[in-house]
Amino acid sequence: MSTSNTPAESAALVAEANEAVVIDNSNRSTTPTSEAFTSFIMSNWADREDSLPPLREQAPFAARRRAELSRRYPGQRLVIRSGEMKQRSNDTFYEYRAHSAFSHLTGWATDSEPGSVLVFEPTPTGHDVTLYFRERAGRDSDEFYANPEIGEFWIGPRPSLTQVSADLGLPTLALAEFAPTEADVTLADTQLLQDLSELRLVKDPYEIQQMRDAVAATARGFDDIVAQLPSITDHSRGERLVEGAFHNRARLDGNAVGYETIAASGSHACILHWTRNDGPVTPGDLILIDAGVELDSLYTADITRTLPINGTFSPTQRQVYEAVREAADAALAVVRPGIKFREIHATAMNVIARYTSEWGFLPVSLEDTLGSDVQYHRRYMVHGTSHHLGIDVHDCAQARRDLYLEGTLEAGMVFTIEPGLYFQPDDLTVPAEFRGIGVRIEDDILVTETGAENLSAYIPRTADEVEAWIARHNAS
Repeated sequence: MSTSNTPAESAALVAEANEAVVIDNSNRSTTPTSEAFTSFIMSNWADREDSLPPLREQAPFAARRRAELSRRYPGQRLVIRSGEMKQRSNDTFYEYRAHSAFSHLTGWATDSEPGSVLVFEPTPTGHDVTLYFRERAGRDSDEFYANPEIGEFWIGPRPSLTQVSADLGLPTLALAEFAPTEADVTLADTQLLQDLSELRLVKDPYEIQQMRDAVAATARGFDDIVAQLPSITDHSRGERLVEGAFHNRARLDGNAVGYETIAASGSHACILHWTRNDGPVTPGDLILIDAGVELDSLYTADITRTLPINGTFSPTQRQVYEAVREAADAALAVVRPGIKFREIHATAMNVIARYTSEWGFLPVSLEDTLGSDVQYHRRYMVHGTSHHLGIDVHDCAQARRDLYLEGTLEAGMVFTIEPGLYFQPDDLTVPAEFRGIGVRIEDDILVTETGAENLSAYIPRTADEVEAWIARHNAS
């Protein structure tokens, strides 16, 4: 298969990828530059221990992924870049995270080096794969103390080529030896992105265990939030305290949050991607919390729970909550190898349509809303029910529609089930007592050989379980 870019376009993309942010630190630099100082700071250092690490756990799985990608691209040179650091402002940068495809193919995750390149060099029998990166600077260069972007005095020691090679089970070379060509197939190629996404549709045993661990860490984060609810309600921006409590757990038990935490209290829960998190958490309201811990391996959970802030659902809140839970349970019940992915959403929507029809919110009958393209019930849930999950929170996003939305479920797939109901505070189609209520319940699901496993089922889900959960913490 050929790349989708002309040679000129490919060259421009390579140039853009290689372009570094130029930072002028001259107004802040006070490092001495005399020959005497340079000689002094470069001398009298103890010998380094260059011990080699053992092969990391994910390395054999990454090798199998590379072999499959090689099989799909005979005779073509593939170049997978880890990406550069992203500038936040002036000379500060966001925390570095390698491109997901790069990490998936190498097993190099939170400890990967910015600017690294994985190259598949074609051979008569497949590819020779080499990892290029900028290794640590010796003490015979001023880089180790004078370069704030990569110097070890500033950001810590960098690994050697031999250490990374032993760690990942990959041949390594210095980044300076990498030379791009116009014929390279890169991440700008839509076909390559598609294939890399589809490689992740079915998780291997290592990935499945990472998902279990990410869910477990996320469960602890939710428990931290529930434990702190009494103090959270005392602050005018209590949503920030919810976000902070979960972030603390993410940093303790993982790398970070897998995506910006949604801590949506009261009517904020009707804003699907509310991440401003600057409102109060008021007793009597519900709070919708959508959060996930990303592990050091970069695999992330994605869980949503909706909690009554004072510990008890009102009758209307409970009514809405249990309707959403029934939709989630119905969707989970149909999951098994062989069904179409879209059947999960359709099943959940049948329940959402039934309840909104029974409550008198729809201008047509249940049969008409389900049997037409209008789908009036979708006014109260405009998002989808499921998305694949893994090293990206919305994993496999570039996969073909006929393998994703229209795809057939296989054992080893991991995805969310997350129905919801959202009644906007100014929605005149619903009674006043429903307005401003937003409920979502989201779980992470593993397809097994015979059905499905809800990986997050032990995080309280039913209205009774949620109330008991809050009561336990209030009593302690």
